[in-house]
Amino acid sequence: MDTVDNIRSGLIDKILAIKNRAFLQALDQLISSSATDSQTVTLSNEQKQLLQMSEEDIKDGKLISQEAMDKRNLEWLNAL
Repeated sequence: MDTVDNIRSGLIDKILAIKNRAFLQALDQLISSSATDSQTVTLSNEQKQLLQMSEEDIKDGKLISQEAMDKRNLEWLNAL
């Protein structure tokens, strides 16, 4: 699996090889817009409510381990 640094270096190498001005401008716009869009996430009321319910479950100790959840899912899939 590539590390972030390897991916970044590969992208830089590819960008340096691009000669098409319009393509580079479009790429710049894409990168600029996605950087600002990804910083703010607006949640719906339903999403906020689900997060609050999750917080309450954590406080009340209503948890299940990933291993137990995987086992439960496997049993459910095998029952189909």
